[in-house]
Amino acid sequence: MRPVQSSSLPVLLTPNRTARDPLPSLTAIIQSRLLFVSLLGTFFISCGISAAYSAAGAQPSLSILDVLLKWAPLVFGGFLFNIAVSIASMALGTASGLLLGLGQISPSRPISKTSWFLTQFFRNSPWLVLLFFAMFLLPFDLKIGSVTVPLPAWFKAIIGLALPVMANVAEIVRGGIKSIPLSQWESAESLAFSRRQILWQIILPQAFKRMIPPWMNLYAILTMATTLISVVGIQDSMTLTKAALVAEGRLDLYLPFYMMLLLMFFAYCYPIARLTQSLESRVAVKF
Repeated sequence: MRPVQSSSLPVLLTPNRTARDPLPSLTAIIQSRLLFVSLLGTFFISCGISAAYSAAGAQPSLSILDVLLKWAPLVFGGFLFNIAVSIASMALGTASGLLLGLGQISPSRPISKTSWFLTQFFRNSPWLVLLFFAMFLLPFDLKIGSVTVPLPAWFKAIIGLALPVMANVAEIVRGGIKSIPLSQWESAESLAFSRRQILWQIILPQAFKRMIPPWMNLYAILTMATTLISVVGIQDSMTLTKAALVAEGRLDLYLPFYMMLLLMFFAYCYPIARLTQSLESRVAVKF
């Protein structure tokens, strides 16, 4: 049989390069625009309904839009605090989850079993329960010798949210490593690479590309879950929204205020979701 000429390789690889085109399709653009317009329309409809509700009763001194503009900076400041908590929890959970995921594939049976148990325990526990666990069971301060280091509530909330993130990142790491074909390990072993060299120089660089989309999806979920910290008394966007509603004392403001908060989270999380879908399609085509 005559060997394949090298000149035919560019022809075979051309479709893959075309399929990895990073530009979004026209359908995806139209869908994103329609979704944004529908949410914006829902916001203004809720304002109209609330205005009609207030018109049926006592006339308020300020219109709904004026009240929203009045309290929007305060609510947005709380929203930025939610973002800061999500970034800190994701960083802490990613660092610990990477170690836990590598522990699951360790050749040492005690390490792998312990890592598996911790992953399954925190992964299958309710996030709110873990948050309460961190808030009320962790000490209020730590004594290191003669120095007392306080543990503020927001720091314990970050730890509470980092626990389920750690478990989910560990599964992402384990799944990404397991998705690399076994032939990669065997080929590297035949070249006298050590296990550490194979893992860090050959397997992980390929697995990281597959880990990024689910990692980004997990971060979007974490960002939306940061509103749970309002349950334990931390002043985030939800707590400040409730405080603004109590200060105004108007029932017709409930729907517009929570719609405003929803649009803030949507404007932050939706681009992450779109980028995640784009990366997933590119990784699927490449591999």
